[in-house]
Amino acid sequence: MTLIAIVGRPNVGKSTLFNRIRRKRQALVDDLPGVTRDRNYAQVNWEGKPFTIIDTAGFVSQEFKDLDEQTREQIHLAVNEADLILFVADGKTGLHPEDKALVDLLRRTSKPVYYAVNKIDGPEQSQNMAEFYELGLDRLHPISSAHGFGIGELMSELLGSLPEVETVQSEQSDEIRVTIVGRPNVGKSTLTNQILGAPRVIVDSVPGTTRDAIDSPFEKDGQRYVLIDTAGIRRKGRTREKLEKISVLKALQSIDRCHVAVLMVDAGEGITDQDLHVAGYVQERSRACVIGINKWDAIDKDSRRTKLFMEGARERFKFLPFAPILTLSALTGKRVARVIPTVYEVFQQYNERITTGQVNRALEQALQRHEPPLVAGRQLKFFYATQTSVRPPTFVLFCNRPESIHFSYERYLTNQFRDAFGLTKTPIRLIFRGRQRGEQHR
Repeated sequence: MTLIAIVGRPNVGKSTLFNRIRRKRQALVDDLPGVTRDRNYAQVNWEGKPFTIIDTAGFVSQEFKDLDEQTREQIHLAVNEADLILFVADGKTGLHPEDKALVDLLRRTSKPVYYAVNKIDGPEQSQNMAEFYELGLDRLHPISSAHGFGIGELMSELLGSLPEVETVQSEQSDEIRVTIVGRPNVGKSTLTNQILGAPRVIVDSVPGTTRDAIDSPFEKDGQRYVLIDTAGIRRKGRTREKLEKISVLKALQSIDRCHVAVLMVDAGEGITDQDLHVAGYVQERSRACVIGINKWDAIDKDSRRTKLFMEGARERFKFLPFAPILTLSALTGKRVARVIPTVYEVFQQYNERITTGQVNRALEQALQRHEPPLVAGRQLKFFYATQTSVRPPTFVLFCNRPESIHFSYERYLTNQFRDAFGLTKTPIRLIFRGRQRGEQHR
């Protein structure tokens, strides 16, 4: 999917433009959880063209000086990773030396770059554009992110340069797509090489060696796989107020492409908030998951420490109760042989289809064990259920008051279905619907 990065100085209206684009005509499909609590990624479909847009707030130094080394690094990262750049300047404060520095950087890229002057609220303020023509650009777009002026024209021109949408791989393919994700330097590339039995990707102790997703097809026991090694999802460092958000996006997108995500965690460092952010994205996308505790040999000599670690890991990953946890050492190869068989087992459940008869028997037994609670004095009644899709197994339950089902009873039914069908290692989804009109997705 095309990646568009918005760049510019602080306070020029990048975030406002980001929100304007993602909300236009119900353009926002869903937010992509970033690796901080800021949600600065969005997948957008504007007039039938899908793309991903990023608000790169924080790329430019906070002090109004020439771009410092760190800022240049971040701008280069944005330019290198994005497919298209949207530069934004401030029409009220006027042309700034830092704008010139940014434009000079952007002139060196072969990527398409579009230039917009924000806070131009209408044609009557076009005189505020005059000094920006000193930049010598062929085209400047006057816009108002706050009021919407000029946004349609800008987007029309921008969308005209987007490539055609690639054909999505068929869900009927018999290959299992596996992505290895995690923070930098937790051993993702080392694990990839161990699984493939060859140095297919560069391994380096310097975080950030892998800059893009790498697909490696292979076959094991007659089953075809595609292994996707990804750039590390970075954590916040002391010297950076914002993360290198561009570098993590393709890692997050690889989760969208996969069937099973192998989340790598460093045993020596423990379970970090960053690990939980990545796991949260796997959960939100309803992907199957295997948690790999790497560098286990660093702590496995202390039985008390290992016990406490595993108890803490299961507690912190409690929102992924179905995800198997494997301990391994990617460097020495210890227990790595368990990874692909576990992925295969997880995928079989992730792709499991249950007959309608079995589904309704399980529902009937669940209702007998624990009757639905009364809602406003009225009995909640279930009529029948069926499985509608796989990856993950998705069940539609028809009832008289779908909007009134409490999350605790939904959780009860989910657990009943897990036990009845042996779906203990995969996410499952329940959808509650009325028999005639209206429906409620849970």
